[in-house]
Parts: sequence; C-alpha cells; structure tokens
Amino acid sequence: MSSPFKRPVVLAGTAAAALAVVGAIAFAVITSRPDETPAPTPVPPTATAVVTPAEAAAPFDFRSETPYASVELTLPPALKPYPDLHARLFSAGVRDLRQFTEGSQSDRTEAGGDMGLGAYEKTIEYDTPVETGKLFSLARTDYEFTGGAHGLSSYSAILWDKASKQQITAARLFRPGADLSVLDTALCAALNAEKEKRNPGVEPLTLGTVEGQIWSCPTAAGMPFVLAAGSTPGKAGGLTFLIGPYLVGSYAEGSFWVNVPQSMFRALIAPAYADEFAGDPTPLP
Repeated sequence: MSSPFKRPVVLAGTAAAALAVVGAIAFAVITSRPDETPAPTPVPPTATAVVTPAEAAAPFDFRSETPYASVELTLPPALKPYPDLHARLFSAGVRDLRQFTEGSQSDRTEAGGDMGLGAYEKTIEYDTPVETGKLFSLARTDYEFTGGAHGLSSYSAILWDKASKQQITAARLFRPGADLSVLDTALCAALNAEKEKRNPGVEPLTLGTVEGQIWSCPTAAGMPFVLAAGSTPGKAGGLTFLIGPYLVGSYAEGSFWVNVPQSMFRALIAPAYADEFAGDPTPLP
C-alpha cells in the first residue's frame, strides 16, 4: 500500500520549486540593465513516449518467396507479454531464413543452373507455450526441404526467466554439479515406452553404446527440452524432451517428444526454480 504521507511531500516540493523559479526570474529582471532583455525562462522539453526496439518488433510471422526458396516464420500470440523475447526470436528467425534463401541461390549458381530443382523450403515455428510464475518456454521446429525423398525436421527450445529476461539452460535450471544420471535413466525409460507403443516388440534402447546396436538413449543434457504442462495450475508437471528423426531410430519412426515427470528429478532442480514444478505432466497428443 502507498504511504499517505507521500502526496503532501510531493506537493510541498513542487511548491518550493515553483517559488524558486519565480524568485530566480524576479532577480534576473531586477539586476538586468535597461538595455538588456531578460533571458527567457527555459521551457522543459515535451515528454514523448519512448518506443523500444523490442516493442517495435510487432510481427508474429514472416514469409518470403523467390525462385530459389520459400520460407516462413511463425510466432505464437503467447509472446505478447514478453517483447524482449519476441524481438529476439523474430530477429533470429528472419536472419536464419534469409541465410537459407541466399544458400539456396548459391547452390544453383555453383551448379551452373537450376538443374531441374524446385524451390527449396524452410519453415520455423515456435509453439506449445507453457508458463509458470517465473518461467516461460517454447518449442522451436525447423523444417527443411532441399530436394530428395523428403524434408527433415529438427528441434530446439527456449526456456525464459521472466524476471531477469534471460534465456536459461540446464546448467541454471538444475543445481550446480547435479548428477543428472537419474534424469538420463528416466528419459530413456520414457523413450522406450513410447517406442514400444508405436512398434510393439521393438528392441529397447540402452544408455551408452552397445555393440551391434545402431541407436542408444541420448543423455538429457544433450537434448532440447521445454516445460511440460501439468495438472497443477501455474506449475510445470515435468519436462518435455524433443528428439528428432534419426536420433533414436529410423526416419520412418518419426520424432519423439516424451515427458519426464517432475517427481523423477525434483531433487535436481536449483532452489530458485524448485517451486515452479508440481503435479503430473499432461499427456502429450
């Protein structure tokens, strides 16, 4: 609550300032010589609204088409309360797409013609926003098609500290020096459960390299992750790990987004963020 004594103090200060200005003008008039015109009283500049670069970065999408490439960026409305993050993601996305377009043209220049190639394609989409009291996360999906049988998707993630306006990594989310092997095991179990659901009887993956096995479970720190929506309002129910094609299976198996419940790694979370997690993760579609 505001103190009831603040307003009188401000008014008294304003009155004193006004008397000081009047006294200064009177002194200037009295002491000036008859042939001199008193200097005009300075007029304070008119206050204007300052529009920051972040606030000016209003677009939530970007599209460009050339004979060489078709590119598109899509950002979610959930970014509106975070103009600094919005500006950063829009700028980085447009830069990536322009570089892709330039590279598409270069491919044809080096080949001495279009070689019958159609336009390349790249899209960047940020989605699945999840928010707690302190944190906000988004998943980024990059899709590229540069010829061949099919395009390819890859994933990255944004975990944003709303108060400090900084992106944080696993190194800050978890306790310093925390042993993440428990999280690695939980991720491997969740991944194998999803693989079994898609392909009953499939050979399970293991942590670490096994002779004769093409794929193995990734470490948690090596995979992008976002907050998992949870059963407790305002809290994350865990983490969702984003695993692209070819990383843990054939292209036909597709991507794997898997949840790890916060109960499996709660002891590893840094004290500053421990209260951001509770309940169970909402099942993924």
